[in-house]
Amino acid sequence: MSRQDKAINTPTSNRQITFGLIINPWAGVGGTVALKGSDGASIRQEALERGAQTRAAERAGRALQALVEHKPPVRLLVYAGDMGETVARQLGLTCEVIGAAQSQPSSAEDTRRAARAMRAQAVDLLVFAGGDGTARDIADEIGESLPVLGIPAGVKMHSGVFAITPEMAGEVLSRVAGAHWTPLLDAEVRDIDEAAFRAGRVASRHDGDMRVPEVPQAMQGSKHSGGPINELLQLDIAAEVIEQWDDETLYLVGPGSTTQVVLEQMSLPATLLGVDIVLAGQLLAADADAAKIRQLVADHKGPVAILVTAIGGQGHILGRGNQQLTPDIIAQVGRENIQIIATVDKLRALEGRPLRVDTHDPALDAALAGLYSVITGYRQRIMYPLGIGTGTETGAGA
Repeated sequence: MSRQDKAINTPTSNRQITFGLIINPWAGVGGTVALKGSDGASIRQEALERGAQTRAAERAGRALQALVEHKPPVRLLVYAGDMGETVARQLGLTCEVIGAAQSQPSSAEDTRRAARAMRAQAVDLLVFAGGDGTARDIADEIGESLPVLGIPAGVKMHSGVFAITPEMAGEVLSRVAGAHWTPLLDAEVRDIDEAAFRAGRVASRHDGDMRVPEVPQAMQGSKHSGGPINELLQLDIAAEVIEQWDDETLYLVGPGSTTQVVLEQMSLPATLLGVDIVLAGQLLAADADAAKIRQLVADHKGPVAILVTAIGGQGHILGRGNQQLTPDIIAQVGRENIQIIATVDKLRALEGRPLRVDTHDPALDAALAGLYSVITGYRQRIMYPLGIGTGTETGAGA
């Protein structure tokens, strides 16, 4: 993010501050079934056939709860039905419908049309619930003409326009509505080729910038690698992990280049962008979805552990790109059986900010908070905090 001499200004005395709300109701539907995204009608249909459930509306509601509790004097503009109106009315919020989707279910073009309508209304802050694809569609229409705030509801969320959690988005809404004057930053909108992503290749591109409220403790920042990958450090981490593993434990190995090195050092095929399941040095399942993970965990009579690494620049270990590890699975495994690996360089790149989780279960997120012993090399660990997304934590240097 880069600082700009811009702000959300105090409205004149004869009008309220105006928020616009757009919900992509399909955002994130492919996460738990290991589809890596939700772009395209065929992918959404496949996700539903495999038992996936939509989650964008619920996550938008968690953010908008701040407006219910604090009752700031704001004007809320929405699109009809699932694109915003339904959630607002369920929460008891007064809203004005300014348009409706032209297809059912709604499409990317409906998102773009809604963004154009919000720009025509000159809203003070455009709030949207979705993922990187939704951010890209909105950026293509409004650019930097309006300040935006993303409620994270997608699978990937590499862009820097999203709050860390829906609750943190709510805190930003309260701040903007209460103070009315908030500095703005330029934040990157990034998206990936989902077809390449499903094939195990990350083809990320910079799709532009949008302006977001400057609330650093609430915004996640853009995903980045934190600099060149130190392969020797990854090999050291792999050596430590493998030495500590035992044949009685079922390991749920999350996505990432560092976790991939661990499996490669065991001569196992690794899924760079999925969850692999290992027992006694054998790969039981590759790129498993939530249903497969539940089945193998239920069938296993011994201990279960989760191995994850942090997303570069953001610090998320759960809830971004590994939503196959659902809240019920994480709770069953238990906080004490979560193993975190990361290079020292990746932790330093967080600049003291804590690691994060956004599991889609706020109570579980709070239960997971605290200090963790992060494996950073062979016989090397660092105690590092995992925050609950309230913006009040203090980080630890690395």
